[in-house]
Amino acid sequence: METHLYKQLYMHIVHEIQQGKLKTGDRVSSEKELAEQFGVSRITSKKALEKLAEAGVIKRIQGKGSFVANGHTSGLELMRQSEERTSAAIRVQERHLIGLIIPSFSDEYGLKLLHAMEKQSALHECDLIIKRTGGSKEEEEHAIQLFVSLGVKGLIVTPVHGEHYNAELIRVVLGKFPVVLVDRYLKGIPVCSVYTDNRKAAQDLTLHLIGKGHQNIAYLSPPVENTSALEDRLLGYTLAFTREGLKLNQDYCLTNITGTRSGSWAGDLETLKSFLGQNTDVKAFVVSEYLVATMLAQAIDAQGKKLENYDIVCFDSLNDFLGKPIFTHIQQDEKRMGEEAVELLISQLYGEAVTEQRIVEHRMIVKE
Repeated sequence: METHLYKQLYMHIVHEIQQGKLKTGDRVSSEKELAEQFGVSRITSKKALEKLAEAGVIKRIQGKGSFVANGHTSGLELMRQSEERTSAAIRVQERHLIGLIIPSFSDEYGLKLLHAMEKQSALHECDLIIKRTGGSKEEEEHAIQLFVSLGVKGLIVTPVHGEHYNAELIRVVLGKFPVVLVDRYLKGIPVCSVYTDNRKAAQDLTLHLIGKGHQNIAYLSPPVENTSALEDRLLGYTLAFTREGLKLNQDYCLTNITGTRSGSWAGDLETLKSFLGQNTDVKAFVVSEYLVATMLAQAIDAQGKKLENYDIVCFDSLNDFLGKPIFTHIQQDEKRMGEEAVELLISQLYGEAVTEQRIVEHRMIVKE
């Protein structure tokens, strides 16, 4: 089993006492000092000190700090007893359940996010349970109700796309149930959220194409209404034109691609083929999702046109068989997003104040 973070701090103080660096009555480092010294959260350092107090190794005095207790056992006996007490506490302690509700996950986006959440949850002795909604609001609502009934202590949610917020999600948020949103935020509703700066990212992609000499640049996306990530990506695209003093052709904005939600791409393929036929001057595309970019590539090929004559940029992407990116794309820092989401949720469980929005930096990966 991987050593828990708080146990490392716990044993550090035990070693300090064992080696005589700390003696009876000496002050022990505070929660803040330990957190800064070891690069951990205040939650972790607080738990280490609480466990030391429970074991009788230190005495905590409110308003003054923590001190090495009188009559403690020294040397190897202290080490042995402390390790036994810590191991016993870990075995008997109830492990909290955390629920993750997500539309889906795949190699291009989601798997690294999931792995990071699982690892970070384990470090806090929490078990992460997962429910995929497939983009269905009904499934999302059912998942929230199910997880709450199972006794989860908090929820991490990537809300499904749609015109309206899920009433069940709003209910738990307004009810002060610990919730963290990932890759989304809810406008006008105070809820902790971790996400990429989608506006800036889409602007970066569009400016990249403008920098390559393109002015007729189309934008492809599923419907954007009430989906913060997609709304911000569309806004970033339009702001790039404003910044460069270029005219934006609204006819080049296609936000009716529904295949990523319905699973059926036949209608989208015809829509894209029709657009390509009617707008032969458009050779560059900003695409909000990787799967839509692959469908565009199929539409280009289906019309007998060469893909290398087009510049396609998108969010998230896979590599080809040589390990090179298929498209120039925005790479979201899924690992950090997952870690941040769990840390913010744990902070809420301990009653700590958390920032409402946490933006994680992105990178643009340019296809050679």
